[in-house]
Amino acid sequence: MPTRDHSGATQDNGLDVFHDPASVAVVGASANPAKWGYWLARGALRGRSRRSVHLVTRRSTRILGVPAAATLRDLPEVPELVAVCVPAAQVGPVVEEALGLGVRGLVGITASVPDERRLAARVTAAGARLIGPSSLGLFDAASDLQITWGDFPPGELAVISQSGQVGSEIALHAQRSGVGISRFVSVGSQADVTAADLLEDLLGHDRTRAVGVYLEGFQDGRRLFDAMRALRAAGKPVLLLAAGGSEAGARAARSHTSALTSPMELVDAACRAAGAVRVETPAALAGAAAVLLAAPLPAGPRTGIVSDSGGQGALAADCATRRGLDVPRLGEPTATALARELPAGAGTTNPVDLAGAGEQDLGSYRDTVTALLRSGDVDSVLLSGYFGRYGLDSPALADAERQVAAELARAARDHGRPLVLHSMGDDGDTARLLRETGVPVFPTVETATEALACAAAFRARPGRTLEPVLPAATPEGHGYEPARALLTEAGVAFPPARTVRDTADVRDATAQLRAPYVLKAAWLAHKTEMGGVRVGLAGPDDAVRALTGMKQRLGEGPYVLEEQDVRPDVIEMIVGGRRDARLGPVITVGAGGVEAELHRDTVTECAPVGPDEARRMIAALRCAPLLAGWRGRPAVDTEALAETVVAVSRLVARLTADGTEIEVNPLRVAPDGALAVDALLLTHGDDTTPDTKPGTKPGDTRDTTPATKPTPHTKPTPHTKPDAEEES
Repeated sequence: MPTRDHSGATQDNGLDVFHDPASVAVVGASANPAKWGYWLARGALRGRSRRSVHLVTRRSTRILGVPAAATLRDLPEVPELVAVCVPAAQVGPVVEEALGLGVRGLVGITASVPDERRLAARVTAAGARLIGPSSLGLFDAASDLQITWGDFPPGELAVISQSGQVGSEIALHAQRSGVGISRFVSVGSQADVTAADLLEDLLGHDRTRAVGVYLEGFQDGRRLFDAMRALRAAGKPVLLLAAGGSEAGARAARSHTSALTSPMELVDAACRAAGAVRVETPAALAGAAAVLLAAPLPAGPRTGIVSDSGGQGALAADCATRRGLDVPRLGEPTATALARELPAGAGTTNPVDLAGAGEQDLGSYRDTVTALLRSGDVDSVLLSGYFGRYGLDSPALADAERQVAAELARAARDHGRPLVLHSMGDDGDTARLLRETGVPVFPTVETATEALACAAAFRARPGRTLEPVLPAATPEGHGYEPARALLTEAGVAFPPARTVRDTADVRDATAQLRAPYVLKAAWLAHKTEMGGVRVGLAGPDDAVRALTGMKQRLGEGPYVLEEQDVRPDVIEMIVGGRRDARLGPVITVGAGGVEAELHRDTVTECAPVGPDEARRMIAALRCAPLLAGWRGRPAVDTEALAETVVAVSRLVARLTADGTEIEVNPLRVAPDGALAVDALLLTHGDDTTPDTKPGTKPGDTRDTTPATKPTPHTKPTPHTKPDAEEES
């Protein structure tokens, strides 16, 4: 069926054949339950009441009681959709036969297919579409379409997975959590149909209310996250499970900003912008989906905890806090009301400890949880401990426990707040009843709080539109001078400076600039390590001697003489960004200076950002208390810092060439404003590495190693008053 693009217009992408085909054929069907062909045939035959199903194999005449044909040409009709599960060498001929007959869709199960890109091109040229190869298959609950290994209970969670087995694990965990599957697609090698195609396609899938995605790469990252943003806007939140979060990519980073941002930090930034949430395991994805599908999103992170054990309540509070949830003290009216109903010694502030009340009267679970749900003091409630186990250990209590469970579920619905249960009896009848009535049940408090935190994160990140910024920019060159020019045009403040190449230039520059001065080798990215910066130059003679010595060590090149920033109470920050080839423009702010990579205190978001988003980024830094004033020091101008973040983010959003990077490090932020004292531009395709002399090839280190020890600098810390700038 036609689907809608992100603007709402209809489009025909050919994927309707994978929704509800009128006829299906399984090529490579088998009567052997140990074979893939058996499970594909078995699943396809379940939809015979809705469509015609044909089995194709040269080995049998009947499979599962159904006649089998030797080839597709022997079938009584041309099937709309064909699943191909034959040896790799036979896939090409089968596909050619199918295309020659006019088949519109193919699902390639076989792995290691020769020249699969060429095969996919042949498919699309014929006007057909291909899922796979190396696909585990697909399932659609709405149309009784099942061409895959395994069984999927119907439900409202769609699973799109680059790995069939990971997708199956997600579905299995979902089933254990009481969550069924609306649609399952294993994308395989994505030779034709991609994960982005399938996410966009889910916009028109009425049965789907939430989406779980497993990806191992983001080659089409911007389109993927645009689709996630559109799904969120359509009321279908996306949970992302991703592999590849190692630091390997950062090892080759050329700028400080790149070295400070891991691949997963970029993915997390893209998730926040799209209104999606990344999880770390298949179980976590299924658990979060259970909470998302069971109740409205929590209005905030405030969590009320009820337990029949003080120890379990304390552990639950610790887990909740680690996950970013708040466990607030209950208001006086709520605490007083609880104290009247619970035994002496019960905890009534949060966590609430029933102190044995549950054993005396199971109704105390209902009454206490209901009191929290209606109090207005919390946004969600976690019940942790023994409830759910009474009926298992004492069958005489089973009916009463189930009755209380039904009343708990009703209370959660009536008050419109999520209720989550961590139970020592998560596999019993009471737990099943709760899941069926909209209360997620978890076997551990860790999984319960993780799922609840994911749901709260969705409320906190509705997603935002990334508007294009004009005019487009395609800068050339690298180093300080082109970076300074671009950033100055964007509104970033720098000290007055002059380019110098010889003694006469230095004399002219000192006549126009205020001492003390800074001299820097403009082409170097890491000036301190290379001996490419001198600070505290008191006058013209000092500046001349500094240039002479630096040229002896580093050679000819563009040098810059600059007024030194000597303002007191300065904190050094880094602001930088780049146009990532897969995820687009990103902006980073963090603790800066020469120790930036040691502190690794940064926040990254998709660019551009506005003032409010920039302020949130700054507030999320570990060094935020320093900026606000620490141990008697005055607060610095965080508004000026936020304005710089916005300006650099808008500049980065204008970049057109993937791989282009620009950063300010350090940005010296004082009580009276922010001043950039070093910057770097790196463009994709530079034939010179940032720390080589102009005119030399990458790896040529002749004359670049300092012959003398670089001038020592004093690094500003909370306990040292910075009175002179330090370059990065």
